[in-house]
Amino acid sequence: MQSPADILKDIWTSAGGDAAALEHVHLTGEEPQIPSSFRVAVAGQTTIAAAGLAAAEIWRLRSGEVQEVGVDMRHAVVECRSERYLRLDDKPPPPAWDAIAGVYRTGDNSFVRCHTNFPHHRDAVCKVLGCTPERDKVQAALLQWKGEDFETAVYAAGGVVALMRSYDEWSALPQARALAQLPLISIEKIGDARPKQWPKGDRPLAGLRVLDLSRVIAGPVAGRTLAAHGADVLLVSGPELPAIPWLTIDTGRGKLTTFIELKSEAGRAQLRQLLKDADIFSQGYRPRALASLGFSPEAAAEINPGIVYVTLSAYGHAGPWDGRRGFDSLVQTTTGFNHAEGKAAGVDGPKELPAQMLDHATGYLMAFGAMMAKARQARDGGSWHVRVSLAQTGRWLWNLGRLESGLNTPDLTGEAVHAAFMEKVSSGFGTLQAVRHSAVLSRTPAHWSRAAMPLGSHSQQWPC
Repeated sequence: MQSPADILKDIWTSAGGDAAALEHVHLTGEEPQIPSSFRVAVAGQTTIAAAGLAAAEIWRLRSGEVQEVGVDMRHAVVECRSERYLRLDDKPPPPAWDAIAGVYRTGDNSFVRCHTNFPHHRDAVCKVLGCTPERDKVQAALLQWKGEDFETAVYAAGGVVALMRSYDEWSALPQARALAQLPLISIEKIGDARPKQWPKGDRPLAGLRVLDLSRVIAGPVAGRTLAAHGADVLLVSGPELPAIPWLTIDTGRGKLTTFIELKSEAGRAQLRQLLKDADIFSQGYRPRALASLGFSPEAAAEINPGIVYVTLSAYGHAGPWDGRRGFDSLVQTTTGFNHAEGKAAGVDGPKELPAQMLDHATGYLMAFGAMMAKARQARDGGSWHVRVSLAQTGRWLWNLGRLESGLNTPDLTGEAVHAAFMEKVSSGFGTLQAVRHSAVLSRTPAHWSRAAMPLGSHSQQWPC
């Protein structure tokens, strides 16, 4: 079984990182940290460390100064559950899930998971089932369905659900075979451009402008991470787009936030204007949705030669599911994690990982990929496309191996356990107690210089 240092080395060198830089990384703590048969704590620690090391390397390129990077495993896994530990005016999070979200048994004795936190996804499930949004009505209706038929029908109706599959069942699908041909992070040159000089600044990403078009966890975590190292991150949302308020607060730290209606030509013109002066364009929209509006990676590179374009998807950019929508909990269900955890725990049915680790780890890999591509752009020029997916991160996590007695680990509960990793800050919502960033850089400490604000609080322009 690989050590955390070896796992980090593989991530770092696979993206073109200089192996000598790894001498300045210090990983502390031992696994397991939370109850799971999978190496979730190591996944959090190494992806956060990769992003932290990328920031340190950019600082070296900008200033000539080398610095040390430290990541404690417990702090990392707490950060990978930051939404659980957030407190607003000393109040804990509200319930995380919609009333009919979760696991159901179907008529062929399989299990499906419904994700209904957004109203249009809930409506799609109820339309397919012909029932009202009540848990007992949904369960009764599902007993008339085969699991895979229901999964197919809901996706066709614009919803998002997942059939629970074993790892072997998932591995036999064409989509799993397509993912096996892809790297963990894809970084590809998509156009010619002159190298852009680093702007002046006293932090690794100071002066860099990031457009963040993402929601929920993975994409927003990437933007939050780039902001932690000094980037000007502008979160672009639509006034009619549904959001999950608690996640907006937690991942909004360090960001500006504005509304743009991309369905209108005026809104698209506003985004094109912002894109002209951006360094990184990070997006987690449904596959090909932004391309249909004129913001594909290639179109972005024409608008702004030298852009680093980052794409997040659920199931990857190749294979028959390359256009399929999804969330962490659904990808866990489909790709074998819930089945495997259930078997390890002796549970008749799915058991979730104890963190939204596919989301969080993918978010840090997005930030890492963006920084590595930006360093290439500054050195070699070009426009670059970075691609990650929840399912590919899941494939990587699975291949890290299993912990035989991992499920016997006590969970991290209680204020005293995580108090050392928290900070108290003001925000546009009230006083927050929130998890500090766990990558500790010796010369340019990570921090968020902007308070989390309600969506749409700022104008459609970059700070001067």
